Amino acid sequence: MQGKTVVITGATSGIGEVAADRLAQRGARIAFIARDRARGEEMLKHLDAIAGHSPHCVFYADMSCLSEMRRVAGEIAVACPQIDVLINNAGAMFAHRQLTQDGLEATFALNHLAYFVLTTQLLAQIKGPARIICTASAAHKGAKLDFDDLQSAKAYTAWGAYGRSKLMNILFTRALARRLQGSGVTANCLHPGFVNTRFGDNNKGVIGWGLGLAKNLALSPAQGAETLIYLASSPEIAAESGKYFHKCRVEAPSREARNDADAARLWQLSEALAGQILS
Repeated sequence: MQGKTVVITGATSGIGEVAADRLAQRGARIAFIARDRARGEEMLKHLDAIAGHSPHCVFYADMSCLSEMRRVAGEIAVACPQIDVLINNAGAMFAHRQLTQDGLEATFALNHLAYFVLTTQLLAQIKGPARIICTASAAHKGAKLDFDDLQSAKAYTAWGAYGRSKLMNILFTRALARRLQGSGVTANCLHPGFVNTRFGDNNKGVIGWGLGLAKNLALSPAQGAETLIYLASSPEIAAESGKYFHKCRVEAPSREARNDADAARLWQLSEALAGQILS
């Protein structure tokens, strides 16, 4: 990773923090997006302390807001004219349906559209050989997309919305990989496992209690980050694209996640919706 630039979201905690740390130690320059300034500055100081060989940098944005994602993508494009690895990792689960300032359901906006907007806005800077990685989840299994209700307006459950967003991550990766064929840029996604991170801490009540209890049996962030680091750095998978990984190996996602017609349709709808909001 010596001399390579890695752009990563969700790098101030959990598996993203571990991945940023390990990749910086291997020589990468880390550019990351944070929402909380205190955590962002703390992480930047940490990276400079452990691997001050490169001018690491932090950018601030509310990733659920599409205009902020376009703004921060523009800032990153200026600071990082060549991006070798883009890691879309930030995500959340919301106990109750809530809308962003764009009027979008929060899970859909943060877990899917943020990936879509950031990636498409930075494609000119991601020149091959390069890699795009999306953190998905085994939570996609059992999920199905209703293209007439992608934002769960008809019926909402936290787990259902989250599972559908992770299904979208995989479908987005497949559609992206098809578009990148021949460019030298690969796109893959992963299931990190159930990891003891800050995930779900924004929720109270039964969901927050249940997640907190389950985390006693969860993987450590270091264990959960192994596949993410592998996808970002391993020469073994330099030519792999459009795949879903778990424990550093290719796995078959659900049948719904292998539907390329749905992947193409999701891309078109996402592009139209993002374009409408950002116009």
